Amino acid sequence: MPKENIKSGRKPNMILRIIMVAFFSLIGIILVLPFICNFVSTFKPGNELIRHGLNLTISSENFTLANWKYLFGGTTSYFTWFSNSMILTVLQVVFTLGVSAFVGYGFAMYDFKGKNAIFICVLLIMMVPFEILMLPMYMQIINMKLVNSFAGIILPFVANASSIFFFRQYLLGIPKSIIDAGRVDGASEYGIFFKLIFPVMKPSFAAMGILNTMGAWNNFLWPMLVLRDESKFTLPIGLNTLLTPYGNNYDLLIVGSFFSILPIFILFLFFQRYFIEGMTAGAVKG
Repeated sequence: MPKENIKSGRKPNMILRIIMVAFFSLIGIILVLPFICNFVSTFKPGNELIRHGLNLTISSENFTLANWKYLFGGTTSYFTWFSNSMILTVLQVVFTLGVSAFVGYGFAMYDFKGKNAIFICVLLIMMVPFEILMLPMYMQIINMKLVNSFAGIILPFVANASSIFFFRQYLLGIPKSIIDAGRVDGASEYGIFFKLIFPVMKPSFAAMGILNTMGAWNNFLWPMLVLRDESKFTLPIGLNTLLTPYGNNYDLLIVGSFFSILPIFILFLFFQRYFIEGMTAGAVKG
C-alpha cells in the first residue's frame, strides 16, 4: 500500500480520536462540576448559599471553616446518622449479595419444576414500582413487629430481583461442566459454589456490590417509614431533618451532604475495574 494512502488513513482516525477525547472530557467536566461546586460551597456561610446558591466563586470575605468545625465539633447527631447508614449499608449489601447470588446460581445451574414460572415472577417484580409495594411491605413489617428496627429495613430487600436477574445472566455464561467436574471429584454442592463458582463471580459481586451500596446508602423513603427514634436515623433522613418550616441549617447540610458522597466515591475508585468488567460480562452473557 502506498505511503500516501497510509498517511491519509491515519489522519481521519487521529481526528476522530481527538474529537472523542474532547467530547468525553467535556462530559466528565459536566459530571464533576456539581461535586466541585458542593466542595467549594462548604467553605461559605449558609446565608451566602441562600442568596447565590451553589457556584464556584469564593472570596476572602466569605471564606470560612466554620461549617467543617460545626460538623466535627460533636454538637450534632451527624456522625450517629453516618454510622447508622454505614452499618445498615454493610449488612444489607452482604445479605443481599449472598442470598441473590445463591438464587441466581440456582436459576442458572439447576433444572427444577416451575423454574421458568418462578423466574417470570422475578421479572415481574422488577417491573413493579416500589411505591406500589410499599404499603403491603409496611403492613407486613408491622405484623412482624419490626418497626423502628434495622431488621425491618434490611429484610424486605434481601432477595433483590435485579441482583438475582444479574447473577443468573452472569452465571449462564459459565459452563456447567465445572459443576460436573466438581461432583466427580466428590465436592458437595456448597463446596462447588464456594470453591469453583465463587472465584469466577468476583467481577459480578463487585458490580452488584457497588450498585446495591449506592441504593442502600441513599435509601430515604423506606427507612423514613420504618424508623421512629432519632438515634436510629440514617444519613438521608438526618440531613432532611435540617430543613424545617422554622429554619434551614444550610451550614451543616452542605458540608454534611458533601461528606456523605465520599464513601461511595472511594468505593467506586477502588472497584471500578471490577465494576466495568462485571457489568460488561453480565450484559453479554446468557
